[in-house]
Amino acid sequence: MRNYLMSATQNQRYEDEITLIDLAATIVKRRRVFYAVFLSCILVGIAYAFVTENTYQYTSLIQVAEKGADEFLEPPATTIATLESRWLPEREVAYLSENGENFPFTTSFANPENTGLIRLVSESTTKNAEHVKTVHRYLVEQVQQRHNALLEREKRSLESQMRSIDQSIDVLKNGQDSGQVLAEAFDRKTKLESDLQALKAAEMLVLARQGAEKTGPARILIITLATIMALIGGVFSAFFAEFLALVRSQVAASNEANE
Repeated sequence: MRNYLMSATQNQRYEDEITLIDLAATIVKRRRVFYAVFLSCILVGIAYAFVTENTYQYTSLIQVAEKGADEFLEPPATTIATLESRWLPEREVAYLSENGENFPFTTSFANPENTGLIRLVSESTTKNAEHVKTVHRYLVEQVQQRHNALLEREKRSLESQMRSIDQSIDVLKNGQDSGQVLAEAFDRKTKLESDLQALKAAEMLVLARQGAEKTGPARILIITLATIMALIGGVFSAFFAEFLALVRSQVAASNEANE
């Protein structure tokens, strides 16, 4: 009895398993459903691949204001934080109010290591290239205005110190035994003059330059993925159609038996 039950259970398990022959037979039986879904997915994928516009990277470069070799009036990281938290959101709000939609592109900022450069990068279609250029120009101008204000403040501070030293030099010239102090005053003035000459304003090096290579998925990749999804969708649809047919036949048989 026990052997009989084990044999029956094993036979039932074998009957429930789907072999490659069952798979092929179902697809052949429901080939119209398979072909319809397969071709539909392929056509949609091809249409999407050729309708979707190519996207490119648009890059702008800013050289931040300097007060000496590798010394900046404001650290690039601080300027980037202001770009991300203030100036870019302000422009996004203005664009939304003017056009009733969000930016059709993304913008990121970076500071190449050991440089005073700030890089602005946006990914967009060529259709929105002018919008990207407008936004980049606005952001660059905000950086320049801020850094030029810092530059003017630093310049006024240095000039004030130089005037103070000039006054001290005039007093020391009329004094006695002031040679060493006078020499130190001239040294300080020379250093301040050097610091003043070392000041450099923020500069825009590149504005929204379009990259040579396209970004985003290539057309061949989109078509390949569409083909894979078409195969999966076609097989699933064929089995689902077969499942529905079996359900309908069993329901019909049950209704006939009840009658």
